[in-house]
Amino acid sequence: MIERVREKASLPQRVRIFDTTLRDGEQTPGVSLTVEQKLTIAHQLDRLGVHVIEAGFPISSKGERQAVRRIARAGLDAEVCGLARVLKQDIEACIDCGVDMVHTFVSTSDIQREHTIKKSREEVLELVAEAVSYVREHGITCLFSAMDATRTELDYLLQVFRTAEEAGAGIMNIPDTVGVMVPPAMRLITSEVKRAIRAVVDVHCHNDFGLATANTLAAVEAGAEQVQVTVNGIGERAGNASLEQVVMSLTTIYGVETGIRTEHLYETSKLVERLTGIRMPPNYPVVGENAFSHESGIHTHGVLEKAETFEPGVMTPEMVGHRRRIVSGKHAGVHGVRAMLAEMGVHATEEQVREITARVKELGDKGKRVTDADLLAIAEAVVGEVAKQEKVVELEEFAVMTGNRVLPTASVRLRFRGRELRGAETGVGPVDAALRAVRSVLSEVEDIRLTEYHLEAITGGSDALAEVLVKLEDSRGNVAAGKAAREDIVNASVEAMISAINRIFLMRGIEKG
Repeated sequence: MIERVREKASLPQRVRIFDTTLRDGEQTPGVSLTVEQKLTIAHQLDRLGVHVIEAGFPISSKGERQAVRRIARAGLDAEVCGLARVLKQDIEACIDCGVDMVHTFVSTSDIQREHTIKKSREEVLELVAEAVSYVREHGITCLFSAMDATRTELDYLLQVFRTAEEAGAGIMNIPDTVGVMVPPAMRLITSEVKRAIRAVVDVHCHNDFGLATANTLAAVEAGAEQVQVTVNGIGERAGNASLEQVVMSLTTIYGVETGIRTEHLYETSKLVERLTGIRMPPNYPVVGENAFSHESGIHTHGVLEKAETFEPGVMTPEMVGHRRRIVSGKHAGVHGVRAMLAEMGVHATEEQVREITARVKELGDKGKRVTDADLLAIAEAVVGEVAKQEKVVELEEFAVMTGNRVLPTASVRLRFRGRELRGAETGVGPVDAALRAVRSVLSEVEDIRLTEYHLEAITGGSDALAEVLVKLEDSRGNVAAGKAAREDIVNASVEAMISAINRIFLMRGIEKG
């Protein structure tokens, strides 16, 4: 199906990537980058291989002018562009910074013309001709944008572009300024502009309806040779077309050359995320943490057998500098858990893997997100348990009663070599009471001393998974440790103690009866 679309499309062989992270991306509400931060991002974009870096809007502030000037003088392979209104002072500010390209723009839709710049259609045409000519007089490449092009009457829009081309603009940008286009309409308007002019056609799509990437690709299908994008899709309001999504779609689905070194996409995304403070949702395409993560047992089984079963195939995590992750949770299967344990260096039997998977599902069913740390704690506890057939002491049941007017009291029922043992004890808290009760019940067969107790909450929250480690010593000086991981601290403590007790009896070689 995709092949048929490619055959009918007017795809260019190569598309230039114009990155506006440092200009439109910085216009994201709440984002403000320092000069040094902008320079750091510019170097990373150059490493990534973008063709043009829109470094900023020099006339807007002294800091902005300094940033554009430093980026322009940084010796980058990418062309450096500055933004300017169709005003001489704006253009001169760009030229003064030493940019390779000036991106000049003016509103062309009736609603913006009448309510923002308050100019007639004829006056706008004059401004376009003067501004573009002024840029070209200085021997600098001119990119012209008809702001709000997608809400501009088509015949007038084409007239504006012809005027800019006659004045010397080599690149014409079609901005979907308020993100109102749908792919068929974007394809149509791009086709009409392509027929009307000879200059390179460029597009700039906003994401107000979540269609920025789709509209950008539709424009390329109609012959657009340059696309304006931002890292992580940041920008005004809902943002811009995402660099990562557009590049990977062009490269892997359409087979169009972009020149982008895609293996640097993930690290670039993380850099911009860190410096802007705009966090990407985990399900964000291409570079999100879940982009190549699998939890469902069916999916993980398939992916471990052959990645293409539940991944696009044409795009692998290695291609974008990412990694594949098998995630534990309520949907996890034995195959996925086994693979995760192997990656962690945990060696477990098939029975242990099944028990670990069951405990992971139990946590997931309670609405908890099971982290790698949770899985490791569960695995270590299960792998460290004495096998059922080797257990001398088994916990039948226990109960704890506590309250603000009640001394914490625990009752325990154990099975020791076929005998049932019962007992109860009080303590300073529920954990202390439970452990005292276990020791008290066993006192008639062995005096067990608690030498160490360690508790760690693996994850945050009041329902955090608790990992308990205990060390015990018997009357003969045998020392053994037990570990357990549960949401219930008392439960984990008792399990850890029973595990350690069994280890002591095994060390002493007591026969199982």
